[in-house]
Formats: sequence, C-alpha cells, structure tokens
Amino acid sequence: MAISSCSGYVGAENRELISHGTPEFPAAAYHDDLKKNPVSWHWHEELEVFIVESGKAEIRAGSHSLLLTPGQGLFINGGILHSCKNAGPASCRLHSLVFHPRLCGGSPGSVFWLSYLKPLLLDPELDFLFLDPGISWQSVMIREAENAWSAMEAESSGFEFSVRESLSRLLLSCFQNRPKNRSHSTEKSRRDNERMKAMLSYIKMHLSESMTVGDIAKAASVSESECLRCFRSAIGTTPIRYLREYRLERACELLTETNLSLAEIASACGFQDMSYFSKSFRESKGTTPTGYRAGRN
Repeated sequence: MAISSCSGYVGAENRELISHGTPEFPAAAYHDDLKKNPVSWHWHEELEVFIVESGKAEIRAGSHSLLLTPGQGLFINGGILHSCKNAGPASCRLHSLVFHPRLCGGSPGSVFWLSYLKPLLLDPELDFLFLDPGISWQSVMIREAENAWSAMEAESSGFEFSVRESLSRLLLSCFQNRPKNRSHSTEKSRRDNERMKAMLSYIKMHLSESMTVGDIAKAASVSESECLRCFRSAIGTTPIRYLREYRLERACELLTETNLSLAEIASACGFQDMSYFSKSFRESKGTTPTGYRAGRN
C-alpha cells in the first residue's frame, strides 16, 4: 500500500471522491506538501488523523481555524467540512491516515461499534480534536497514529493487524478523554455545516455558469443575508470570494491534468472573459495560466 499524496478531489456535494483503501481494508496513508498542493474544502465519512512534520499548517475544521506546528496533529470526525493550507514561507509537510470507522468498529451490532465507535461518531461536541504532544493522552493518540502510518509504509507481513491495533488504541484514547461541554460545537454549527455542504455542492454543480449570492442561498433554502453569515462563520470568507478562489483552484487542476485549451478551461471554470481569467489567475498564483501549466509539466 504505497504512500501517496492526497489530492482532495471532490464531487458535486463536496464529498471527497478518493477511495481510501479498499472495501476489505478501508484505510489509506498519505504524505503531502501543502505549499505545492493545498487541500480545498471537502468532507468524507471516514475518520482522519494527521501529524505535521515540518513548517506550519493552517487547518480549517467547521468554523474554526487552527495553526499546527511540527509534532502537533488533528483528529477529524466523519462528515465535517475541513481544509488544509500552508502557513508561512516554508513548505509544510504532513502525513495522514484516513480510515473508515468499521475498520475498528466491526459490524454495527458489535460491542466495539455500539459502545465506542457510535458514541464518537454521533458526539455533537466532537467535530475535531487538536493533538498536542505535551498532553499525555493526546501524545498517545499521536504515537498510535505514527505507528499505524509506519506500518502502512512498511507493508510488512500482517501489517493490517498492526494498523488496526494502533488505530483502535487511538480511538479508545479519544473515547476515554474526549472533552465534554465544549462551546465550539453546537447545534447551530452543525446546522451551518449541513447548509454549507448544500451551498458548496451547488457551486460545484454549476461552476461553469454565472451565479449570484441569491442562487447560492437558494441551494440551502436560506436568505442572502443568512448565506453570507454562514460563509463568514463556517469558512471565513464571502460566497463570491470563495467562488472566485474555487474557480481558480479548479483551473489549476485542469491545467495540470488535462490538455484542454486555456479558453476551454476558462469556460469550464466560469470565466467568460479570457482577459479577466488571466488577470485573476496571475493575481492569485503569481504567474499566468500558461506559465503554471509549463511549471507543472
């Protein structure tokens, strides 16, 4: 099971399209350089834990922003919108594990699922968990994540048992020590999370089309003012600014992965004016679309 870069491709509902592992062994390990490949807003039903190796990472999970430094990590529950990007001038490198809870929980009727996994997955206070190596029980989670990642990398005979054991210990520590009555995860933030999924879904489904704040708001059956509030609260920007940045990120993907012409890429990403596309791209990426494509090939 080779260690790879997690591309973060998402579909119409912002749900990640990557298959993490296999149906028989639903876990995958990744190694990323966030300066080269930031991870855009997405969600998946799998659990995720990652550790920063070098540099600094800005992680957004729900409506919260965290700055992680080397040795620190984050556990993210299933179904939570999140993104990762480089923070500071130096490249941030991190490694992560994404795994389905059934790997450790087994069948829905098992004691592992009913007594431990289900309460974690449904805990309204557990969108994410910051992991600090200076706190003993959190250092246990970090150590077990490292053990699981190393086992995935080595692929020695029977490594699957080692991975499942380490991740089970990680989840047990999380279950036993998860904070209670935290203020950052409320019913309101959960509702905003679902509304954001609907609105980001609409943006991706209609990316090549013209759209207004009103169009985006209708996707979640909210007013324009509520749409603006949700975007500011959940991801710290406006709908139109997010739309512009997402169009540019999608253009980067198409420039790297396809042979489409610049005009075709601009149209697919909702830029009807080539000069505006080129100007916006240069302002955001520091180079022209042609220069970006040449530098990635």
